[in-house]
Amino acid sequence: MNSSGSNFALSAKNCDPGSMLKKLLAAAAVCASLLLALAKIPFQAQSASTVSYTVEGDGETVEIHNVAWQYTGTRVPGRPADERLLLRTTTHEKDFVGDIPEPGAVTLEAWPLGADPKQKPLYSVKLEADSARTLDNCLWVIDRGYGDAPMWSIHRLGDGRHLFDTHVELVRFTVSRADGTPRYTGLDVPADDTPDARLKDPHVVAVLVYAAEDRVLREALITHDKPAEARQMRSFSDETPEVAFIGTPARRLKIAFSHNYPDAPATVEASVPLVKDDLDVSHAQVPPGLHIAAWRR
Repeated sequence: MNSSGSNFALSAKNCDPGSMLKKLLAAAAVCASLLLALAKIPFQAQSASTVSYTVEGDGETVEIHNVAWQYTGTRVPGRPADERLLLRTTTHEKDFVGDIPEPGAVTLEAWPLGADPKQKPLYSVKLEADSARTLDNCLWVIDRGYGDAPMWSIHRLGDGRHLFDTHVELVRFTVSRADGTPRYTGLDVPADDTPDARLKDPHVVAVLVYAAEDRVLREALITHDKPAEARQMRSFSDETPEVAFIGTPARRLKIAFSHNYPDAPATVEASVPLVKDDLDVSHAQVPPGLHIAAWRR
């Protein structure tokens, strides 16, 4: 009797509906992935690029709509290792000739290579921007600068997710000479209308960003004791910020702020060591009044 009861309890446990459902769902997910990989259907897609020129009175208008296709290599971070992506970049701009160009629009879309692009894309990202390019088979670098304010938005290639913004050109280097894994750095200078209340503090200058191909690894907040100096360093009409990777004698990031012409440059420089794939902010070298501290959004 005891043996029979034990066998019945064991059978009941093995037939638990919740456990069976989890196993079936896992098996279904694997099958779906395999079917998706196998279901590569030949297709032909066309997207029109157009330009129009109109005249109304003394005003001339040029409107340009461009579409570009490309495909990635394998091993896009966040996607199956053997999958490639088909990418479509659509740019649109409408300018009044002779006036300061207005911000255009860029739309980024992606599909698994082999899927018909008439289907819904894996993602669709639309931003006010002029252009976009891929980098290292892992990132979108989107040029969103306007007027005298340079800006690039960095998004993941695998899912279109926004990683960070930078107001200096993206700096690329590797973890070490032996380890070729890429790392990226940018400098985010907050706008006056930033939604993060902490960045509205008048002492804030910028945020130094240190990132991998799929995530931000570390951020450091740069501040100045004098709000007037911080405001000057944030102003693109008055200052030009720069970030550079220095490989020898010790690996570090150099941050510089220089006055714009016709003023003398009066460059202010700081540096942050790179130690064990991280920003060593505790040993940052800064001039009097300037501070760099670890920070998190």
